[in-house]
This record gives sequence, C-alpha cells and structure tokens, in this order.
Amino acid sequence: MRVLTSWLRHYLPTLSVTDRQLADDLTLRGIAVEGVHALSSGHLFEMDITTNRVDAMNHYGIAREAATIYNLPLAPLHPQVGVGTLVDAPFSVSIAEEAKGLCGRFTAQVLRGVTIAPSTGRVAEYFGLLGQKQISNAVDASNFVLLGMGHPTHAFDLDKIEGGIVVRLARKGEKLRLLDGTERTLEADDLVVADEKKALALAGVMGGWDSMITPETKNILVEAAWFDPASVRRSSRRHMLHTDASHRFERGADFNAAPLANALVSALILEAGGKPEGELIDVVDPDVAARTADRSPIELSVAQVRRHLGTTIDADGITSEIVQQYLTSLGCQPLIHGLDVYLVKLPSWRLDLEREIDLIEEIARVYGYNRFANTLPTALPVTESPAAPTERAVRTRLLELGFSETVSSTFASREDANLFYGADGAQTGKHTVAMENPLSDEASLLRPSLVPGMLSMLANNLNRDVREARLFEQGQVFTGTVPAGASYVAEVHEAAQLSLGLTSAAMQPTALHSAADAPVFELKGVIESLASLVALPGGGAALSFTTANAPAWLETGRSAVALLNGRPFAVFGELAASEREARKLRQPVYLAQLDLAWLYELPLKRAASHDLSRFQAVERDFSFVFPDAVIWQAVADALDALAIAEMQSRKPVEVWRDAKKQPGVHSLLLRVVFQSHDRTLREEEIAGWSSRIVDALKGLGGTQRA
Repeated sequence: MRVLTSWLRHYLPTLSVTDRQLADDLTLRGIAVEGVHALSSGHLFEMDITTNRVDAMNHYGIAREAATIYNLPLAPLHPQVGVGTLVDAPFSVSIAEEAKGLCGRFTAQVLRGVTIAPSTGRVAEYFGLLGQKQISNAVDASNFVLLGMGHPTHAFDLDKIEGGIVVRLARKGEKLRLLDGTERTLEADDLVVADEKKALALAGVMGGWDSMITPETKNILVEAAWFDPASVRRSSRRHMLHTDASHRFERGADFNAAPLANALVSALILEAGGKPEGELIDVVDPDVAARTADRSPIELSVAQVRRHLGTTIDADGITSEIVQQYLTSLGCQPLIHGLDVYLVKLPSWRLDLEREIDLIEEIARVYGYNRFANTLPTALPVTESPAAPTERAVRTRLLELGFSETVSSTFASREDANLFYGADGAQTGKHTVAMENPLSDEASLLRPSLVPGMLSMLANNLNRDVREARLFEQGQVFTGTVPAGASYVAEVHEAAQLSLGLTSAAMQPTALHSAADAPVFELKGVIESLASLVALPGGGAALSFTTANAPAWLETGRSAVALLNGRPFAVFGELAASEREARKLRQPVYLAQLDLAWLYELPLKRAASHDLSRFQAVERDFSFVFPDAVIWQAVADALDALAIAEMQSRKPVEVWRDAKKQPGVHSLLLRVVFQSHDRTLREEEIAGWSSRIVDALKGLGGTQRA
C-alpha cells in the first residue's frame, strides 16, 4: 500500500516530526513502513498493513494512528453537500428479503446536472504523486475517498437506472457485464445491486458496464454500502475478481462509514457543478448494526493491563490517564465503571477488537514495545522430551549419510492407508482414524504410515526432473482403538515412525552388489547404522534380517524385514512394480519404514575414544566358497565368537557367483586386519589366528580357495 506523507499531514496539521521519524514510529507500533521514497512534496511510504487492520488501509486510518502516538488532534471529515430540492417521488432503495443480513446498510444520494470533467485540485495532485490513473472527476472521487478514508463507493449513471434500486440475490444464469468489459454468468448466491429490471453491479466487487459514468452523464446516483464479508469473498473467488473494494469488504468494512463516504464523494463531484436532490437515503438493517457498530462494551481493568504488560522503563509506568488517552485516540469510548475499571465502547471500524486482552494489546502497541523492561516471565520449567536426544542423533546420522529431511501431510487417503498399513480390526489399536470433516477424499484419514507421504515427495521430485533423491521424515503416525461392538474410534494412539526414500536414475554397482541391488543394500546399511546409535540388548546379534513376511507393497525378492531380538522393527526394499506403474513413477523407488519407538526405548551409546596404535597393522585375505544359504551375518558371528582381541576389523571385499558353472554357491573374499596397541605382532601369532579363522569358516560349510 502506498501512502503520501503530504496527505497524512493534511489530516494532522500540527504534526512536527520528520517523515523518517514518522515511518520509524509507525513501524514500531505494527503499522509497518517498508520503504520511504522522496517526492517533490513530502515522501511516499510503501506500507505493509496486516489483514486484520482494514481500518488502517487508508490515509485517514494511518493519520489516526499517528495522532494516537503523538497525542495530536486529528482533523475531522466534514463534507459539505447540503440538502437538495425535495421531490414528490424520492428515489427508492430497498433490500430484498433474501438479502437481509448480506447488505446491512445502503446509502444513496441523487446528484443532478453534474459536469463530467478531469479532476483538479487535491485529487489531481495526490493522484499524480501516487501514480494513480485518473479517469474523470466522478470516478476519481470514488477512488480518492477509498484511498483517503477507506470505504468503497460507486457512482451510477442515474438515467440508465430503470426504477429504483433493489439489493437482491442474483437469479441463477443471470448475465452481468462488468466495468472490465467481461460478461459474467451469476449464481443464485451472488449478491447484486439491481434496478427493477436488471443487475447493475456485483455487490462489493465491481460495478456494471451498462450504468457506468461516461462523458455524457448528467445525473448520478452515489452509492456507499456495507456488504457481508463472506458473501463478497464468495463472489470474488468464484468470478476471480480481486478488487480494491472486495479487499476491504472481505475483511470487514466500517458499518458507520457509508454515509460519510457517500457525502465525501458527492461533495467532490459537485465541485465541478450540479446539485443534490433530496436528502441522503440511508437504509439500515438493525440486526447487522447490532453485531458490528453497536457491539456490547468491553470491561477493561487497568490492573489487568499492568499485570499482562509488566514493568516499563518509565518511572510512572502505564497509568489510568495513559490508558484513557490511548483508547480515546483510537476511537474507543472509555467510561469509568469502577476504581481503575472502564467500560469501553468499541469503534465501528475496529472489528478485530473483541476481548479485554485485545484492548491490552492495543495499549502495549501504542505505548511502544521498546519501552517495556527486559524481564523474564515466571513460567513452568521446560524439560526436554526423553526421546529428543535419540531423535537428534537419528537426524544427524541420516544427514551425514546424504539424506535430506522432509515433512509431508498428516493426512492420507483410505486407499493408501489400507495398502501401506493394513488395519486389522481384530487387534487392539489397529484401526485407522477417519476425519469427521475431511478436506477431500485424498485426506480423509490421519496417516497410519509415513510411506504415502514419502512416495508423494519422491514423485514430486521425479516430476520436476530431479532424478536422484535421498529423503527421510521423522513424524507421528496415528491408529485407533474401537470398543467391542462399536463403530467409532474411542481412543487415538500416536507413535513415532521414520520413513526413508531413495531413487536414482544411475545407481552405481559396488564390489559386493550389482547396480540393481545396491539401493536395497544401501537402505539395509542405513538401518544398521541407525541401530548402531543405541545399546542393543544382546549386542550386534540382536539385529537380524529376514526376507519372510515382507509387505505386499514391496517387490518380492527385493525386500526384507529387520528384526530386533526377533521382533520386526523395520521393512525396506523396492516399491512393487505394480504400485510404481499405478503412480506413474519414472524409475524404481526404494523405501524403508522404521518403528522409532523401539529405538527411543534404548539408551544412546556414549561416544568413546582411544589412542591410535603406534604399531603396524597387518592385513590377511581369505577366499572361500560358501553355499548360498550361508549369509554374511553367520560369517560375522563366527568370527566374533573367536574373541581375537587383536582382530580390529573384518569385512567382505568382494562377493561373486557363477550360476552356470557353480550353481548354489557364492565366493567371498574376506579381509581381516590385525593390530595390537602394545606390541608388534609376530608372524606365528598371525598364523595361529588365521588358522582359527579358516577352521571357523570351514565349520560353516565353506571351502577355502587355493
């Protein structure tokens, strides 16, 4: 929003501070000035007004804020229109029964013998400084009043109106050509300003083409009204029309501003000639007035103001006199109701004020947040969640492994829930939790699994030509308990879960795995790395893997289940081809789902360090052929069981198989590193340990290669 300081000073003739100081003081009080630009006369403020402060979206509203800050008098708005010649049949205005509550107030003023000409005087001067397009004095008057005091108005060519004005709901399919030249087909809940035969304007949004002001216009009907915010918002969204008028009405216009705005526009038009006919027509809906302009007063205690706001840096603090001064300047009417207690009548333009705390916030804002002492509030002690250290460790480890953290929707569709969760009504807590008023069928349940959200994020990356992604999400999943014989969820359970997603257009093979297998084993390695963060009961042997009972949404033969002491705690593998095709994913996708609650229950390992050995390390390679039934875990367990303290590491260097020449077996090249911290190893020691390793591997059914 653009604001002229010269226009502000017209309303504040005694304002003595510089424009720069004014900008700083307004910003400190929540009326943000984001830019100050020098003009030939004063400055132009670029302002950011929050949506709840529609009263400040104009020059007069900002001048009111400045008057409150500096305790200055604000020039009143007193347009001189006068009362025109009375007529036997005054112009008629009515609000149809179906529009009651949607049009709370409608004012109309007939002007006869007007002259349509270019704008002059303050209108032309201010519009030139603002860069505002000038059309004609009648149209410019409406725009000038909107920028000046904030209330939308409209001028109709009176001679194009057939009969009187009727504010009504549109007839379904009714046509209306608007000022932008487009013809709109109206719906039955569109509010329109009409005459006895046709619609003239889309109420609160835009006027109509057939009644617009032209150079030939001689007689005008000036309109200013109050329209229901929801009705204006509905029509504005439906017809994709966001105008200055709809912007104000959608946020709650001032019910009492309509007569003043009408008079201001009429006075500006009459400066070029013409005269009013009759008095201002003012049709009011008392029910709307009661809930907007005539709201019940709010009780405000000065003691409560001090309690909420605390100590100030000024010796006197916030006194009753300051409270009364600020509230009065803001347009409130504080009446003494007791000892330092006020009954505050609210201004019609501040619909955002509803409770005592709102008034306290206004006092703090105007007083200046920078004038309060820096004190810490008394509060309950904040304690960290017991799972927080493990959660941080998991996040750090995944980031180190090249994964990026993501956040997906908390909702899921019923189809995804059934596929990736598989609710079982026979088990306690295995029901999905439906939303009572879902936004859509795609978000009808609280998510029982993080996998659907992870799939959506991987799909978004692939659809934007990001061909390689490694993502993770830590979040809560939700299940429900249904009482016996009932059909509703009585209790909702939350559980921590981790989801991993991986996809790449060009996976690289390793010494142990083909390019197609590498992603599956990468996920397996990630799970092992995460499990290594905690002290597993039973040590490394507590974690095992099986290909049995993998979920149906993972590809058979390319998926597995991770077991912690025999209990499933993670599943991982390649997404089933049928699901990938159904979701139109361009390349294979690999997923993992982990139950974090199990990790949260275990203590984190404490980091330990030791001196590096000063003695030479010795490597030995062992080449064996094993039956396919022998897995690496069995080899690792057999080596660990030897309890050779000097064996610092053992790892597979290469695995290969030839199904045609040697079916049912695979070859393993194993590398073992020996090292001591207190001596140089002797050859006979190494030979003895190597012999024990060979015997252990043969005990697994392995055959040593020459």
